[in-house]
Amino acid sequence: MKIARYLHKGHLRYGILEDGLLYELERTPFTGIRRQGRTCHLEEVELLTPVFPQKIIAVGLNYRDHAEEFGLPIPEEPVLFMKPPSSLLPHGREIVYPSMSRRVDYEAELVLVCGKECRDVSVREAASCILGYTCGNDVTARDLQARDGQWTRAKSFDTFCPLGPFIETEVDPLRLTVELRLNGEVRQSSPASNMIFSPAELLSFTSRVMTLYPGDVIMTGTPSGVGEMRPGDVVEVVIEGVGTLRNEVVASS
Repeated sequence: MKIARYLHKGHLRYGILEDGLLYELERTPFTGIRRQGRTCHLEEVELLTPVFPQKIIAVGLNYRDHAEEFGLPIPEEPVLFMKPPSSLLPHGREIVYPSMSRRVDYEAELVLVCGKECRDVSVREAASCILGYTCGNDVTARDLQARDGQWTRAKSFDTFCPLGPFIETEVDPLRLTVELRLNGEVRQSSPASNMIFSPAELLSFTSRVMTLYPGDVIMTGTPSGVGEMRPGDVVEVVIEGVGTLRNEVVASS
């Protein structure tokens, strides 16, 4: 099941996508999946990020090959950091290349969406706390990351968290392949099974640090092959069975 969040005739809606039609939900996917009868075509709506989370939790170095390409040790437990909700960007919108950076990179990621409030859950319990998965791009000002020695500024510019276009609720995350295409050329491609910590392990670990709420997201890390984007580039995060997140890069005005 693919869940969308969108604007239709000026109203915020959630819906289920089937064969190009959006079937509107009565409330939100966090209060139950109940259709209310109205439908519209996908072309008639403005897609938003599929959730607007209180928290965007990201995970560094969660693919062995990504740690190795940066010459960093394999972490013994998840390395967490956060991106602000103000960095969110829907499918189809423009990533703005900030004037204070000279090197902006793409990082394709599988993103889990928390479906209910949870705190201190076990790995076994974690699956029941996950609503589904979407595509994400952990856009990073790499030069600023190196200069600052930590990640907040480099990861937090407006438009630096493209997310979407849909939440897929019926996939096995470890059977997925995370891919990034830059101007149509594949630059990253790795099975999610290459993660050091699985999505369930990440949710469990994070829930022992902070309470997670419906709609919070955990970006599960990026595989090797991260690289530079420039204004005019088109970047796509492609996860078969989940969706394609497409954005163009533009210079700041």
